[in-house]
Amino acid sequence: MNYCSSCGGSISQKVPTNDTRERAICDDCGTIHYQNPIIVVGCVAERDGKVLLCRRAIEPRYGFWTVPAGFMELGESLAEGAARETLEEACADVKIGHLFASVDVIDAGQVHVFFTATLDGSFSAGDETLDVALFHEDEIPWDNLAFQSGRYALRKYFEDEGSNNGVHIHEMRRAKSRT
Repeated sequence: MNYCSSCGGSISQKVPTNDTRERAICDDCGTIHYQNPIIVVGCVAERDGKVLLCRRAIEPRYGFWTVPAGFMELGESLAEGAARETLEEACADVKIGHLFASVDVIDAGQVHVFFTATLDGSFSAGDETLDVALFHEDEIPWDNLAFQSGRYALRKYFEDEGSNNGVHIHEMRRAKSRT
């Protein structure tokens, strides 16, 4: 951030009074611009023992497979966002179940949350998707999954066998290079 969205003034990184972190603060009007993690919502949608995966038609990770997921929008709940993303990416209606996995993707400034879901009716590729398909656990293209968070969610889903065993929490950070 270089300029204030309130007045257009220049921005400096400073620690505000009574705070513990550097923030983007306008040099002219003093507005503090907080930058917080972005929430990604998704689901593992199941029907007849198979899960729905989407093959990405967009970057990042064009051509790789993923569970339907994307950025949460203002005005929707986590579950509503997961259902919307599934409709957008796989043209599929789902009945959202329980929240079962959360992944802190610290380096990307994101939190990914995953629900179980039941797939209702038909499905097809949406605008951001090349292909959609149902997979048994042993058919999943594990080496061609787009994101580690989706891989984690699928693993935990199959470990739980779809039942409500609580929320699995995982933290992902880039490995620090040794110099």
